Amino acid sequence: MSIGTLNGIRDDDVRKDEYDLALEEGIDDETLRDDPGATKFSISSYGADYTVDSLVKRMRGGAFRIPEFQRQFVWTPKHASKFIESLLMGLPVPGVFLYKEADTNEHLVIDGQQRLRTLEAFYDGVLRGKEFKLQGVREPWVNQTYKTLDPADILKLDDSIVHATIFKQDKPEDVLDSIYFVFERINTGGIRLSPQEIRNCISLGPFIERVHQLNTFPPWRGVFASQNNRAKDEELIVRFFAMYRDGDKYTRPMNGFLNKFSAAMNKVGKDELDRLSKVFQTTISKVNTAIGARAFRIIRSLNAAAFDSVMVGLAKRLDTGPAPTDNDVGAAYDKLIADDEFKQACERATADEENVRKRLALATAAFAGI
Repeated sequence: MSIGTLNGIRDDDVRKDEYDLALEEGIDDETLRDDPGATKFSISSYGADYTVDSLVKRMRGGAFRIPEFQRQFVWTPKHASKFIESLLMGLPVPGVFLYKEADTNEHLVIDGQQRLRTLEAFYDGVLRGKEFKLQGVREPWVNQTYKTLDPADILKLDDSIVHATIFKQDKPEDVLDSIYFVFERINTGGIRLSPQEIRNCISLGPFIERVHQLNTFPPWRGVFASQNNRAKDEELIVRFFAMYRDGDKYTRPMNGFLNKFSAAMNKVGKDELDRLSKVFQTTISKVNTAIGARAFRIIRSLNAAAFDSVMVGLAKRLDTGPAPTDNDVGAAYDKLIADDEFKQACERATADEENVRKRLALATAAFAGI
């Protein structure tokens, strides 16, 4: 049975880690439920007034980076025209919210991408592949493009001011957890973002790009069918790498652990990414042939805790020598999934350090013997 045909089972207080990858809602496992408690950050923020033409220049030059999941332009031509009209009339417009990256001069657009892209489109003269002529606006601007505006209006638009709030995290320096909190609270796109969607934006780099590539690996898709539009399948890949490489260093909350791991992995070399990619591909290929679509399901929906432990346990066995037969892997998997101690570690308080280490140890031992 493919993941696309499964009925998603919303977890209760017992099965806090089960979620169906086909669900349209946010990830329903401990990565959302695990509360790290009160967290304090040291954040610097300041305001900046940009002229419209300087914003367009920055958009064209790549100084402002728009997250992948925000790139769909949703404003109608009439809505976009009204925004341009407000500037031409000299009316105040909503500002934008930017995060300044520490190592570059790039700014990540937290809120305001529709406004910024409207400005860029009007100056380029093209909106959604069609000529951008103002519509639903007052005279004398009806059907005007940027190039056909009166010179005085062009100057007024160029010099119009859009306010930006810019912030950066000062402490802690090793992981940008505050950015995740800000993204969850400030972004007004109307979409509840999954943790991995935010992670793909904040930690974009060689590691996340590699995860994107691995998410299309055929044996992986053989287990999980079509790609998930909320990046839940990509989060599982990140989770496997984190537990395989740094599982002995795990501390809750799970989300914070994955955030920190993703940021650190963007700094490793290509050789290490290649090594880990091969480990993932070899392991999921064996899962695909030996276990198939029933893998990682204690009941019917995918159990993320079972996933991370089974994958890590099998990967470590494959590291040691010749691959075991599919029959041996399938038998070891069935015995492990039926083990009450393992099931408890996958169903209760699954983000607790003790249960994470317990299920990793049980899975490693189960596959070590074949």
